[in-house]
Amino acid sequence: MTDRTWEYEGYDPADERLRESLCTLGNGYFATRGALAECAADDVHYPGTYAAGCYDRLTSEVAGRRTDNEDMVNLPNWLPLRFRLRDEKGYGAWFTPDTTTVLEHGQTLHLSSGLLERRTRYADAEGRVLAVRQLRLVHMADPHLAALRTEFTAEDFAGDLEVEAALDGAVTNAGVARYRDLDGRHLTHVHTDTAAPDTVWLRCRTRTSDIRIGMAARLVADTPVSVRHTSLSAVQRTLLPLAPGRTVSVDKTVALHTSRDPAISDPLRAAVDRVSRAPGFDELLESHITAWDQLWRRAELNVPGEAGHILRLHLFHVLQTLSPHTADLDVGVPARGLHGEAYRGHVFWDELFVLPYLNLHFPEVSRALLRYRHRRLEAACAAARAAGRTGARYPWQSGSDGREETQELHLNPRSGRWLPDHSRLQHHVGSAVAYNVWQYCQASGDAEFLHTKGAEMLLQIARFWADSATYDESLGRHRILGVVGPDEYHDAYPDAKEPGLDDNAYTNVTAAWVLTRALDVLENLPEPRRRELVERAALDGGELELWQDVSRSLHVPFHDGVISQFEGYGDLAELDWDGYREKYGDIRRLDRILEAEGDSVNRYQASKQADVLMLGYLFSPSELQALFSRLGHRLDEDTWRRTVDHYLRRTSHGSTLSGLVHGWVLARARRAEAWTFCQEALRGDIADLQGGTTGEGIHLGAMAGTLDLVQRGLTGLETREDALWLDPVPLPELSSYGFTLRYRGHWGVRLRMERGSLEITVPSSDRLPIEVRLPGRAVSVQPGETCRLVLPDREA
Repeated sequence: MTDRTWEYEGYDPADERLRESLCTLGNGYFATRGALAECAADDVHYPGTYAAGCYDRLTSEVAGRRTDNEDMVNLPNWLPLRFRLRDEKGYGAWFTPDTTTVLEHGQTLHLSSGLLERRTRYADAEGRVLAVRQLRLVHMADPHLAALRTEFTAEDFAGDLEVEAALDGAVTNAGVARYRDLDGRHLTHVHTDTAAPDTVWLRCRTRTSDIRIGMAARLVADTPVSVRHTSLSAVQRTLLPLAPGRTVSVDKTVALHTSRDPAISDPLRAAVDRVSRAPGFDELLESHITAWDQLWRRAELNVPGEAGHILRLHLFHVLQTLSPHTADLDVGVPARGLHGEAYRGHVFWDELFVLPYLNLHFPEVSRALLRYRHRRLEAACAAARAAGRTGARYPWQSGSDGREETQELHLNPRSGRWLPDHSRLQHHVGSAVAYNVWQYCQASGDAEFLHTKGAEMLLQIARFWADSATYDESLGRHRILGVVGPDEYHDAYPDAKEPGLDDNAYTNVTAAWVLTRALDVLENLPEPRRRELVERAALDGGELELWQDVSRSLHVPFHDGVISQFEGYGDLAELDWDGYREKYGDIRRLDRILEAEGDSVNRYQASKQADVLMLGYLFSPSELQALFSRLGHRLDEDTWRRTVDHYLRRTSHGSTLSGLVHGWVLARARRAEAWTFCQEALRGDIADLQGGTTGEGIHLGAMAGTLDLVQRGLTGLETREDALWLDPVPLPELSSYGFTLRYRGHWGVRLRMERGSLEITVPSSDRLPIEVRLPGRAVSVQPGETCRLVLPDREA
């Protein structure tokens, strides 16, 4: 294994779902899991193909209630390619690793070229050895194409090999065991036919959203190809003569279109035309590799050792999910990538961890993802009105049209009970949208977006927060009541009849930040645009005065000298952490453990993931201190350190995002322990630390977040006030590395961290110099110059 490959050796059915997720190939338009082409979906294997933004809504009967769920649809399976030997007795069994002796098996994911290679040596019941090598790509240059080359070598015999390739429309959404009580039959009106002697097609549509899907496949071999059709599949067949030591191959090329695509009239016709024009496998591979080369140049990352190897895998999956092709689509950030069906393909706040990386490499993709949110601003405003509020209330889970997609019930697999789901009360997702708008505009210098769509979102989110704040005479402060914070374990007070918590510190502080930024944007807008925006939103001076007041008076609770996660948190009971660890071992999902015991995590000072500490992830120490000062509180280093220690001891890390945030925060608050959490963030998916969840789809926010950890977290990089701000905190385990970024039109700005120094190289251009700010000093780096800065020593 090299830093350019990710490899698996041997065949173990228990590992297949994990490998399938981590060997997924995609191009931002669609992706296909790394399932073996000769294996059908079963308890071991789960082939899945997903197109970005392709959703369908179905109604299911669960626990005596009818519930609607919108899912990212598992599209027809283009992978099937199976094979078997023929002899004088007839045809043998189809070869699969579950039914045939496997002598050797390995998979190599070529990260630099976006190519999945597998090699398997099978021995049949008669001892004949067949070697299979397969190359797979989902084309990065043409986002509608995929291809599969399969090479067969008879090692010690001669005979005929039957090969069957298919387009299979008999698929359902069945990749997540917890959802199997829900209706997953999203495809209907499946039809197949033949377009040419070597080409077949399949068309279908989704049941509710009525998205039409067209798929066409071309099979090329040195022998004739025949075709048969079933009610749900199109099957192509060829018979290959095998000779000892001689390799024969079959190439399968597939095109996919949906009715959501621009510039087509019919997805089936578009798919058939595209596959008929597609060049052969070798030429496809060449243009595919060229496209990947261009991506890697824009996202150059040089981190040594095992950490660098994992980071490259993470970057690979981010680029496959959100490539430059994404800029042409109306899609958001699917929390589990295009790699599986967990979270039903929904869009959460995970973009908060993804866009900061993309802003400095692929700003056009960030802009497109923010436009997804802007197109759904009207739906967010309608949701606020339905709740009796003004402004915009973005949904915790978003899908096709921006309505709230959060399920009303969720299953606890440990107890088998379906329970109410109150996570839709996580209104802080609106602050995440606003934060991403601001960060994108600061990094890109895109004033046009900030003054138009960005300003519209910021103002409506600010309006929602101001209208959600209730003035408490006894406190002399505003409060935000009845919400759920990022922790998610706590959704109500102990024994309360209604869900919701009061004055979640993260929610209130970020709301104050949104209100302040919205006022800043209004103040700095060109006057004609400002007048237009104020008139359209019907803003008046009284409302803007309220924003000022609320932004300075939102209540932030404290207890025992630390920031309280929410009002009353300090009154909750302490949990016997050692006892539960001794009893259960892995207690990441402590909420499920306690519920199965008839207890509730709402009774304890116990968190699933970072909540208060998220503030240290979003804001630099100086910015966070300024925010608290604006709210009338003094947040000194000692208070923050005590707060970090308090929650560190009371967090179970039931989310892959938790280790990332704790590593980020500890790099500045308590460096000696930071690396442990950084490693957890790096290993979250590859080691499947959440206990089987990676097989349902990778955790895109955590993967992108680890990239941003080395890009912004350890360098202290901020983009604000028309400058790059740097305040490095190199960890001993990760102190020498480099990367490139794109900043306000400067392509290929190189940063290199070494022990005790930071080097910045600005490529030659006719653009303005980059202003760099470090603690206590400022430098201006001209295009074509390299600036080396000596860093002060930091205590561990």
